[in-house]
Amino acid sequence: MEELYDRAARLVACLKEKGWTVTTAESLTGGMAAAAITSVPGASRVLGFGFVTYSPAAKMKLVGVDPRLIEEYTVVSRPVAAAMAQGALKASGAHLALAFTGLAGPEGGTPDCPVGTVYIAAADRTRTWVCRESFGDPGRDEVRKRSVEKGLDLALMLAEDRLPPAGTWTEENG
Repeated sequence: MEELYDRAARLVACLKEKGWTVTTAESLTGGMAAAAITSVPGASRVLGFGFVTYSPAAKMKLVGVDPRLIEEYTVVSRPVAAAMAQGALKASGAHLALAFTGLAGPEGGTPDCPVGTVYIAAADRTRTWVCRESFGDPGRDEVRKRSVEKGLDLALMLAEDRLPPAGTWTEENG
């Protein structure tokens, strides 16, 4: 967990310097990203909200995901991850949001969306970036940990303005 702490510490420091706040909308990670952030002293200055949106109903109610997106694309999809991040921004008033949706396993995979498939979104008030990760099936805890590591890295890249100014990142890994 030292890797998570180090990543979270870099993000918290960057957000403090910018005067920004962050929120999370977490499905498969179940609050692990918010927990990583709150493990850093002074995190209360940057994290005000963390949404655990494990079920489709929670995604719709807490962060406003349109049920038509879930029907058309499923909860494990690029559009739903983006909507989770954008909805968390709106619900919290934060400057930056981080969202996770995916399949940690061991059940639930399909040939088109196997266990270990994760969509991670980071959004600020002008842009949303989503990446798709294929972690394989190294075990439920490892998929969740790797997801949060990648998410914290993505949030830091967005906060440090190291991503292009507009659009949706379409990186495919795995």
